[in-house]
Amino acid sequence: MSRRLLLVRHAQAGKSASWAGDDSLRPLDERGRRQALGLVDALSRFEVERILSSPARRCLQTVEPLAAARGLDVEVRPELGEELQATEGAELATRHAGQPVVLCTHGGFQHDLLGVAAEDLRYPKGGTLVLAGDLAVEDVIPPPA
Repeated sequence: MSRRLLLVRHAQAGKSASWAGDDSLRPLDERGRRQALGLVDALSRFEVERILSSPARRCLQTVEPLAAARGLDVEVRPELGEELQATEGAELATRHAGQPVVLCTHGGFQHDLLGVAAEDLRYPKGGTLVLAGDLAVEDVIPPPA
């Protein structure tokens, strides 16, 4: 198994404009639930010792199947939320570089941390960035399903 920091962008959760309520409570849609289940196989070659997630429901739901399959708890980390990911989230990721840790974040985090846009990496919702110890992108795993 490979020991890498894995950045998982939360799976599909429908359009925020059609969600009437607190956006942090917006759940995964049907496609997103399939993507979350698919992460179990998609990340099977990687060692995972911890799973850290934004407190947003869609992020938690994205990594819950992976956590269950690995016998791990999902650690809720406010610094991975949309409001803090650019600063505190990037610091958290840097501290975990080279460790077998999954971070579930929001779009834009790859830019905050690595200075690259999602379009440049083809890092859609439900996708995973595989980062080396120096935070160089080694691979981009497309969203399952």
